[in-house]
Amino acid sequence: MPRWQAGTVALGDATNRILRQAVVAERDQPPFDRVTMDGIAISHSDYVDGRRSFPIEATQMAGEPARCLTAGSCIEIMTGASLPAGADCIVPVERIRVADGVATLEDGYVAEQRQFIHARASDYAQGDELLSPGRRISPLDVAVIASAGLAEVDAAKSPVIRIVSTGDELVPPGEPIAAHQVRMSNGPAIVAMLGSHGFHDALHEHVVDKREALEDRIAFHLEAADVIVLSGGVSMGKADFVPEVLDRLGVRIVFHKVLQRPGKPMWFGMAPGEKPVFALPGNPVSALVCCRQYVVPALEKASGMIDPLPEFASLAGDITFNPDLTCYQPVRLLSNAAGQVLAMPVRTNTSGDFAALSGTDGYVELPREQSLFPTGTPVRLFRW
Repeated sequence: MPRWQAGTVALGDATNRILRQAVVAERDQPPFDRVTMDGIAISHSDYVDGRRSFPIEATQMAGEPARCLTAGSCIEIMTGASLPAGADCIVPVERIRVADGVATLEDGYVAEQRQFIHARASDYAQGDELLSPGRRISPLDVAVIASAGLAEVDAAKSPVIRIVSTGDELVPPGEPIAAHQVRMSNGPAIVAMLGSHGFHDALHEHVVDKREALEDRIAFHLEAADVIVLSGGVSMGKADFVPEVLDRLGVRIVFHKVLQRPGKPMWFGMAPGEKPVFALPGNPVSALVCCRQYVVPALEKASGMIDPLPEFASLAGDITFNPDLTCYQPVRLLSNAAGQVLAMPVRTNTSGDFAALSGTDGYVELPREQSLFPTGTPVRLFRW
């Protein structure tokens, strides 16, 4: 898949977008020696010389220019203020008493040089790289970007995604339904899953299993969208027209069928203009697993996101899986007192048993070279 272009977005719209620029420090952080306690600022050398009472010559608030301390005196200081010139020690307000404009240290208090001072540039220096391209921008990253003085940032453009559900038997929620029909769930679920990963420009349409209707609507969406995701019509049944229709529309097949369960009929191709087309199986569990396993990573890669570190968990129950296929097993995550992440297998009756997924956190990958997976086996984890 080609990488999508970057665009400039306002900071308020940047969350969950993929960063496409380096963010560097506008200035040192902190930009000055910053006081971290309310109290008084003194010269430590005065303390070492035996002075314990200090006339208060001024008060300095946060946001005010740094004052200049006179030897033998103190400046009343507030948290967040700049350290006055000539001062190198802060005594907390709780450890002094003030009378007649003089601050006196409590008996026995030991003052240390540079205590309660957040040194200039101790977090980072001007010009340091704070964020690298390829990360998904989090609310914490927004704070970093703002601290760098940026009101806008370069991020991957939001792709236009269109989801097409096929099937005569499907009925949208809210409409009357007959005994022989089923509710349409894949389309709304795929839109929601893509949105949870930061891809919000996704709309869904239902198309009946008719060649002409499929060809007309898929052609329309190929013109309008950057990415097409289809659900259903990719198996071997007489009404599974999707591969044939895509071929007629000039979509070049890259692969059809994957040695996995669920989701073996998965289809992927590239339309003219290098537009990716994902055709997912119609069974809900298969569709959601394939969406998370193939569609989401492909969209992230095209957005310029760096590959995330793999995540692992230990099985919290035995699994036997005999078919010569990779198994993607839904799991619920637990933890134990040893700090381990545990993956409890959640059984689904069939690949249509989507209700069983609602209590799961993701799925684990069980390699096809193995059939027995006892409790405690480390496995690759994919969160929804």
